[in-house]
Amino acid sequence: MTIQEAARRSGLSAHTLRYYERIGLIHSVDRDGKGHRDYTEQDLTWLEFLTRLRSTGMPIADMCRYADLRRQGPHTAPERQRMLEAHRARVAARIAELAQDLEVLDYKINFYKEMS
Repeated sequence: MTIQEAARRSGLSAHTLRYYERIGLIHSVDRDGKGHRDYTEQDLTWLEFLTRLRSTGMPIADMCRYADLRRQGPHTAPERQRMLEAHRARVAARIAELAQDLEVLDYKINFYKEMS
């Protein structure tokens, strides 16, 4: 699929897709006969995973490290697992903080409701 189609389906801009390719988050995408990028379903699956990592706050540098390890092959699976476990712990801690923030907001909202 073209870069425009990949952008539409992934929710990322064409600029972001080119940037991700340039910094090594995605491999050099195959090209069609005219030299245009030709994305596959596998590329979209990888982009979806990268989007999840980014939306959960993983720094780009860590994402690049993970992508590099992935390209190196299955023998890097333990290190990739450790990276994801550490990131998961950070996400869980952030969720706990947000839950506490939500409680404070609910308290204040209820306070104002009782005033009316």
